[in-house]
Amino acid sequence: MHLAKPRIDVGLFTNSLEPMLDFWQNKVGLKLDHVLPLGGGRRQHRHDLAGSVLKINHARDPLPDAPPSGYRELLIAQTNINKPEALTDPDGNRVTLVPEGHLGITRIGIRLGVRDLAAHRDFYGRVLELEEIPVESGIAFRCGDSVILAEEDPNAPADAAMDGPGWRYITAQIFKVDEEHAAILARGGAEGAAPRTLGETARISFIRDPDGNWIEMSQRASLTGSLD
Repeated sequence: MHLAKPRIDVGLFTNSLEPMLDFWQNKVGLKLDHVLPLGGGRRQHRHDLAGSVLKINHARDPLPDAPPSGYRELLIAQTNINKPEALTDPDGNRVTLVPEGHLGITRIGIRLGVRDLAAHRDFYGRVLELEEIPVESGIAFRCGDSVILAEEDPNAPADAAMDGPGWRYITAQIFKVDEEHAAILARGGAEGAAPRTLGETARISFIRDPDGNWIEMSQRASLTGSLD
């Protein structure tokens, strides 16, 4: 992929806005950048995450009682600690603060449980064209300066839902959504949603990994200068 921003963003959904904002802003120390209306009683609270964006998507109406996705844990590099510190937000989402360089993470990492490591190695390496990096267990790939880690888990979802509480998707900011989306499908990737334009803000699409986890491809005008 030809990245317009050298790192991924991470999205979660919640019905519990105030406790979640208190945790992420005051416990983890993230700064709110702005709030983006999504329609349908949903608003995205966008927080700066070491140059990435943590998207806390708040839903006014109850979210579907969907099983967890394969996205298991957010890892955030810190310069002032010497061992990992495991935390859990009010919705039960796992986040671990790690020393800078732990597992190759200099900014953020996202950990997945997957049903088939070989299938995901092929997906991230060949289909998405990301660089594999060595880890002691499982597999890991670098997307810009973010790290995607996967470990085999027989209980991982076979068809992960996008809509539900908790970690639900990651976002790659790229230059040409239509071109990248078509190229990924040509290499065997599965489509989640065809490219569409969101006003003057972005043109986005979704693809899905072998377990159905959702990956947003975003051509954001503030990064690319154009949605053409």
